[in-house]
Amino acid sequence: MKLHRVVAALIASALVGLLSVASTATAPAAVETAPATGSAYESAWGSTYGTASGPAYGMYVALGDSYSSAPLVPLPELLSLGCVRSTSNYPKLLAGLLRVSRFTDVSCGGADTTNMTQPQSTPLGVFPPQFSALTPDTDLVTVGIGGNDFGVFGRIIETCPAVRAEDPTGAPCKKKFTVDGVDTLKADIAKTRMRIAEVAQGIKQRAPSATVVLIGYPKIAPAQGTCPAILPFADGDYAYLYSIEQELNLAIETAAEAAGVLYLDTFGPSTGHDACAPDGQAWIQGKDINLLRALSYHPRFEGQAGVAALTFKKLTGLPETISAAEQIGFARQGRELSRQAVKANLPQAYEASMDRLRTSAQR
Repeated sequence: MKLHRVVAALIASALVGLLSVASTATAPAAVETAPATGSAYESAWGSTYGTASGPAYGMYVALGDSYSSAPLVPLPELLSLGCVRSTSNYPKLLAGLLRVSRFTDVSCGGADTTNMTQPQSTPLGVFPPQFSALTPDTDLVTVGIGGNDFGVFGRIIETCPAVRAEDPTGAPCKKKFTVDGVDTLKADIAKTRMRIAEVAQGIKQRAPSATVVLIGYPKIAPAQGTCPAILPFADGDYAYLYSIEQELNLAIETAAEAAGVLYLDTFGPSTGHDACAPDGQAWIQGKDINLLRALSYHPRFEGQAGVAALTFKKLTGLPETISAAEQIGFARQGRELSRQAVKANLPQAYEASMDRLRTSAQR
C-alpha cells in the first residue's frame, strides 16, 4: 500500500537517528544475506518447518510493496531506510524457513508495478528498479504488488474514514467511488491485472529458471461485523472494502494464471485474522500507528509470519492453512520483537522525529 510521504519521512528520519555511523548519499540497491537457519522458526512455529521436504533454492529474490517490506514491524533494516523494510518481513522469514543459499530483498514501501522497471524515489534517496535484483541464476521469486497502482488502497484509506459521518450505517465510500454506475476503483483494478501479468512475464524473462509466486493480500476487514474504533468505516463500507480486496486478489490470481506462475491466496487463510480480530489473532494493524507493531492498515509481525508460513507450504506441498498452535507461536514471537524494540529505544526515536516534523510544519 502507498506510504504517505510524511509518514515515510518520519520513519526514515527516526531510524537514521539510530545509526552510529553517517549514512551515505546513495541508497543501496538491495540487501543480500545468507539467511538464518530454521531453528528460531522451529521453536516459535513447530518442527513441521524443519522436517518438510521441498525444492532446494540457491538464489531467492523478493519484490514488492509495503505489505512485503513491513514498515514498523520490529526491527528495522538499517541499510534500506527509505524503503522501510523490516528484518522480520515475510521474505526474510521465508528465506530462513527454506534455508536458501543466497537471498536479496528489494521490497519497498510505496512501490507499484511501475517500480519493477523504473527507479523509485523515497525520502532517503532513489532506489533502483526492483527487477535489477533478478539474475539468470535466480531460482525463486516472490512478489507482492498491485495495491498501490492507481492509488486504489490509498484512496480507500484516505476517503472511507473521512466520509463515514455522512452516513454511518450506510455505504458513503462506495457511493463516493461510483460514478455513473461505474465503480471507479474496480475499473482501476481491472487495469492493474494487466500490469501484474506484465510483471510476471518480466520476471520470467529475466529469471527463466525461477519459481515465481505472486502473493495476494490478506483480509483487512472481516466478512461480518464492524469495529469502528479500529476500522473507522461506515457499516456498509466494510462489505465494500471486503469486495475491493476480493477484486484485487482475483486480479492477481488471474494474472498469475495468464503468466503461468504460482498464486498464493492469503485472503482465505487470513479469515479470523483481520484488523478487527483480538490482539494476538489480528494480522493487520488498524487506523492507529503502533510504533511497536506496525504502520496503520499494514500487517503486523503475525501477518508477516502467516504469509511466510503459507508461502513455505505452497512451495513444499503442505496444506495452506494456519493452525491455532502456529498462530500462538506468531503472537509470542511478535511480543518478543516488540520487547526488543523497546530495549532499542525505537519508540522514543520515532516520537522525537514526530515532534521535529510537527515543529517544522508550524513554521
